[in-house]
Amino acid sequence: MSEAQQVFESETQDLEGRTLSNRELLRALLKKPQFVICVLLVVAVFLMAAFPRLFTSVDPRFCELGKSQRGREPGHPFGFDIQGCDYFANVIYGARPSVLVSLVAGFGGFAVAGILGLLAGYFPGAVDTIISRVADVLFALPGLIALIVILNSVPNRSIWIIVGIILVTGWPQGMRVMRSTVFSVRNREYVLAARSIGVPPLRILRRHVFPNAMAPLLAMTTLGIGGLIGLEAVLTFLGVGLQPPSISWGSQFGVAASYRDSPHLFIWPAIFISTTTISFMIIGDSIRDALDPKLIR
Repeated sequence: MSEAQQVFESETQDLEGRTLSNRELLRALLKKPQFVICVLLVVAVFLMAAFPRLFTSVDPRFCELGKSQRGREPGHPFGFDIQGCDYFANVIYGARPSVLVSLVAGFGGFAVAGILGLLAGYFPGAVDTIISRVADVLFALPGLIALIVILNSVPNRSIWIIVGIILVTGWPQGMRVMRSTVFSVRNREYVLAARSIGVPPLRILRRHVFPNAMAPLLAMTTLGIGGLIGLEAVLTFLGVGLQPPSISWGSQFGVAASYRDSPHLFIWPAIFISTTTISFMIIGDSIRDALDPKLIR
């Protein structure tokens, strides 16, 4: 009975230490100007995606053909597209599908990779073998080419179909990271002590293993969200992503490629994609550096 009490006391101490660690992590991140600036930029993009009317009152589908491809005018800072629609409104409304695909695919991939990595790392044997062999098969697929082939075979491509296919093909790398971290955590003293007194495996995974093994996968996910924004743009640009009448930064790239005499059609979505992607990468890089034990003093 005393041994059980010691284990549960160690659980409490571990949780308290982890809360303090989180506070220290946040404090360390807020001391980095580049992290704060990038977080503010990402928040602005999120607001654009969630509440586009905060930034423009113009309907992006209200068009005047007489203004086709014109440059900026008073009240229209980004000019007009080929149909005479306000390009600023199109760029603002184009943030929603791009951000939605990247966030849902990113954190959905975090959940899938985290769960499968936990199971593969904590249950070596049949469970690990099955999950790892499936991951090897997906690793063998040629990445972007596989996405293009799969999406090209889907007639009606919505945001959720694109997210689902990215999730199905993109979890193995995160699973490998989580699995390797779980291997090092599963043999620590507090895990062995909890296992020795009969604590259920699910509780051990939830209370001890996952909180202490998730940091590398979290940093990797944050880094990858920026790349997913670019991936959505590339897929839509290649014609296998979102379909009209959906408005996204990738679809604007596709139109701009056919009208090179109007550079503003390319410049503005490129600026927004680049800024958002780089911001997510700097945030992820800052989190990774803060979690690196070699850098903790």
